[in-house]
Amino acid sequence: MNRVKVWVTYLQVAPLALVFLLFLIVPIATIVVVSFFDYNTTQIIPAFLLQNYEELLLSSVTWRTYQQTLQFAIITWALTLLIGFTVAYFVAFHVRSSTMQTVLFLLCTIPFWTSNVIRMISWIPFLGRHGLANTTLMNLGLINQPLEFLLYSDFSVVLAYVHLYTLFMVVPIFNSMMRIDRSLLEAARDAGATGWQTLVNVILPLCKPGIAIGSIFVVTIVMGDFVTVRMMSGGLSASVGLMMANAMSLLQYPAAAANAVVLLLLVLGIVAAMMRMVDIRKEL
Repeated sequence: MNRVKVWVTYLQVAPLALVFLLFLIVPIATIVVVSFFDYNTTQIIPAFLLQNYEELLLSSVTWRTYQQTLQFAIITWALTLLIGFTVAYFVAFHVRSSTMQTVLFLLCTIPFWTSNVIRMISWIPFLGRHGLANTTLMNLGLINQPLEFLLYSDFSVVLAYVHLYTLFMVVPIFNSMMRIDRSLLEAARDAGATGWQTLVNVILPLCKPGIAIGSIFVVTIVMGDFVTVRMMSGGLSASVGLMMANAMSLLQYPAAAANAVVLLLLVLGIVAAMMRMVDIRKEL
């Protein structure tokens, strides 16, 4: 009887394990293997070489690109955390009606009804040299000439990232806030705590799992993104994802695979550090 239960358990797990194997383990293993291959302008040559990693890690361009990618990730994370926490706090503690909370969440998801590319393109006529932002500021007399940094710059890249990924921070933080026992807040007020003290000492610690989950979403997506950087920087900024895309466009697949392995290890290290600081299993 026990053996039957064991086999039933294995059969229940088998479909998910098979999907996990085919669509995660096998692709990653393939990338790792290809990263050691040799290549030329026309073909990939099976081999076991460290040349791709040597060229990658010994290049100053690589280090500058990773530095800029991390810079994008950190700035985007900080801004999405600030905005996401504020929005989640307002909806969770100042909107009493569950119906209104649902309506506000639906409003937040409206931009996701279109593709990321369309949402990025929508910023171009607004931020351009003769766009709505510059025209309005000039008409108000606040500036004498168009602000060049608004478009095709690091600023526009970060702005697009924040626009695209803030909701990934709002949802898990809101979920954590809704799980907070309201009697704890009442106890803090009864003990004489101010609103700021309650926020820092009660709400914020209890929201750490949600913050960690949102941070993992935002950081991992930004670290691997290349479309946003390409479109919003006009080719003036670089990222690791864009570097890999350029390598693949030149048929340098082993070099791109080596870059992907290094990026994967870096992102896994960041995620592992977050999970060591916060126990996200409380939210799962």
